[in-house]
Amino acid sequence: MKVLVVGATGGSGRAAVTELVNRGHDVTALSRHASSLPGVRGIDGDATDAALVGRLVEGQDAVVVTLGISESAVRVRLRGPSRTPLDIRSRGTRTVLTAMRRHGVRRVVVQTSYGTGPTSVGLPLVNRLIFALLLRPQIADTERQGAELRASGLDWVEVQPVTLTDEPWAGPPVTSTGGEIEEVRVSRAQVGWVLAEAVEDATLVRQVVAVSAGARVPAAVRG
Repeated sequence: MKVLVVGATGGSGRAAVTELVNRGHDVTALSRHASSLPGVRGIDGDATDAALVGRLVEGQDAVVVTLGISESAVRVRLRGPSRTPLDIRSRGTRTVLTAMRRHGVRRVVVQTSYGTGPTSVGLPLVNRLIFALLLRPQIADTERQGAELRASGLDWVEVQPVTLTDEPWAGPPVTSTGGEIEEVRVSRAQVGWVLAEAVEDATLVRQVVAVSAGARVPAAVRG
């Protein structure tokens, strides 16, 4: 498949690009520094640039969106982000969805966050406090992002990981379309694997997929 990854140089974006390439997909990557990525067509650019996004979306079979703010959450909360718009998740996703409808591309996979939208009732208390005190503006934008995705009319999949870590691959994570989670952390490598699965698995269309780490599995079992 021809797959466009938007936000391709963040942790989850890089992991998704690697997994998609390993599975034999033809990957185009868009981010401010995507040309540094090996083995793909890397395009340096802005996810809110409608003309650029439109050109890249045309002819794709699927789009993966992994937008976010890589700066310190404390800095963003106190002073705002220095390099990325605070509403990058919703604005970038809206730009992608508009281009997809224009060019007839149906399949879209978007990473949001566990505890927003349909999974808000399952969020542990400590995470609720973090969302309210530290991440409130970013979570509000993620809520808008997810709502626009679910109302898009496209063949969407919303991937909602719990707290992200940079731990190495430890086998496939726990996934659920009913909101259940095990541990309150999951590695970006595992999320990349789920994003690639969501591109390929037609049974996940119009599902919200919660992603969390479970029992550790030796790396050799990875499929």
